Amino acid sequence: MFTGPIEDRIAIRDLIDAYTDAVIQHDAVAWAETWAEGNSVWNLGEKDITGKANIVEAWKGAMARFSFVDFSARPGQINVHGATAEVRTYAHEFLVGTDGAEMRIVGQYHDHLIKESGRWFFRSRHYKILRRS
Repeated sequence: MFTGPIEDRIAIRDLIDAYTDAVIQHDAVAWAETWAEGNSVWNLGEKDITGKANIVEAWKGAMARFSFVDFSARPGQINVHGATAEVRTYAHEFLVGTDGAEMRIVGQYHDHLIKESGRWFFRSRHYKILRRS
């Protein structure tokens, strides 16, 4: 389901696209700009990583394991509630490790977003793997 003002839903899609581009480019600065300040949470299925600085450092560590990343994402639902939103995002990844091993992952994020100063940011992202090969 997609609810809320179309302008907000387009801006949220832009946020997802900016996140995607930053992943492919291995651009930690651009990737960090998609996250809200404060007590943001990133969970890849094992534990919560809390705080933007900690999240960015964990992402840098994860990305260092790959020589190539192709990442695409699309929303399955966007529900805007004023200055917050809940989004379900599907991600497709093709990864090449620094050892040359290839991996394909299809995953799903459950996202909570916040709008600050007219711009959307991720407040939390909880990820689960749907399929890995």
